[in-house]
Amino acid sequence: MDSEEIKNAVIAMDDSRVERLVRAALESKLDPGEILEQGLIAGMKEVGRLFECKEYYVPEVLLASESFYVGFNMINPMIKKSPKQMKTKVVMGVVEGDIHDIGKNIVKVMLEASGYQVIDLGRDVPVSKFVECVKQEEPAFLALSSLMTTTMNHMETIISELQRIEMRDRVKVVVGGAPVNQDFARRIGADAYGQDAAAAVNVIEKLIGG
Repeated sequence: MDSEEIKNAVIAMDDSRVERLVRAALESKLDPGEILEQGLIAGMKEVGRLFECKEYYVPEVLLASESFYVGFNMINPMIKKSPKQMKTKVVMGVVEGDIHDIGKNIVKVMLEASGYQVIDLGRDVPVSKFVECVKQEEPAFLALSSLMTTTMNHMETIISELQRIEMRDRVKVVVGGAPVNQDFARRIGADAYGQDAAAAVNVIEKLIGG
């Protein structure tokens, strides 16, 4: 039993095989950290690469993420996170008035696969809830998503509110979604823009020097 088989099962979007392989790996005393890093995470990283290269599309990524979570939920309680992982917290959500969350969900699974602590506020999230969560959780990153031109301006309102309460310089704001682009991100004062899920994760990695 090795981590390569688990990796391939994630890429193949095979939930039952992932569960069977992870259970067998644990029974054979394989280190949970190795199962996570070399098996599950390696699988999702390859899925991310395939998505970036347009060999996989949203349905395949979502199915692969379900397979990832089957194994992740089995071993997560056994994993000791590194100090870097423990302190890198990401609050994320889809802005108020928008219920399109597939892209956000893909970003979430890729971040969790890389060891980040993710607080997912879901979809149709009011400005006040984003601001309150930043105050309470003090995350390193705030990731905002919108797929509608009628709701994307809420991102600017959130940034303005963070400035008003003098919290803006304590969190990096990353924005993304179909109507969002680099010029918009720059205009509203965001720290970075992610063109798609894979790009968003890469941006966060670069911002922390990962």
